[in-house]
Amino acid sequence: MKHILFVCLFLTMLCACSKRGDSKKTSANEPVYTLIFLDKTRSVNINNAFVARKYQQVINDIIEQNIRRKGDKLEVYFIHENTSKARALTLTARTEMEDVSASSATDREAAETEFSIALTREKAKIRQRVLQQLRAQNAGASNQETDIWASLPVIAKANESGATINVYYLSDMIESVKGISRRNFQIKPPKDNAQADEWANADMIKLKKYTIGNPTIVMVLPFEPNASVKENNPAVTQYWQKLFSELGAASVTEE
Repeated sequence: MKHILFVCLFLTMLCACSKRGDSKKTSANEPVYTLIFLDKTRSVNINNAFVARKYQQVINDIIEQNIRRKGDKLEVYFIHENTSKARALTLTARTEMEDVSASSATDREAAETEFSIALTREKAKIRQRVLQQLRAQNAGASNQETDIWASLPVIAKANESGATINVYYLSDMIESVKGISRRNFQIKPPKDNAQADEWANADMIKLKKYTIGNPTIVMVLPFEPNASVKENNPAVTQYWQKLFSELGAASVTEE
């Protein structure tokens, strides 16, 4: 009887380990869904040499890190007065690695080389199209306000895909929307980190209806290293750090 119980216990543990291994494998192989939000309001000048150089390099890095195989998706949205309706680009990687599990070492190496070359070409095309959107000008009335809150339903929609979500804001993060229930950091920014946290906690109650999952979020600011506190207010960044974290983001970083 003891022998039978031992065998049952062993099989149960083996099954549990197997399931954990399958879970890790699925997580590692799931597609990547990348969202890039480009600030197209008056406060971000893409014609500035520092900003253009920084954002071009960031876009190169984003594509290199996130486009890895067939099925990886990238979307570009413009940040302005109508952010949630400002999708500028949708691309899905098509380069596929053929099944070489039964191939010889030589054939596997040849297939991997062919895949790498094809993926590099596809990345170059994607990079070119994203950079076109970076350089696009917005002279319309929508450049008067910066609605970053409106990016949250976009992230929530991407989260429904089940993919790994990586979000990049190429923006000064100066939320500026008219209305008594909105934030306008151009007129009234948080005075310090304590107030930033207080505001973020209050706003989280209104915004938690958007299930963004646990994306990684990167804020790429357009400010030079010698920018003043008035221009690059650390309390504004703290507000977003706190808000995104409270909404469930796995990590929130600033560049």
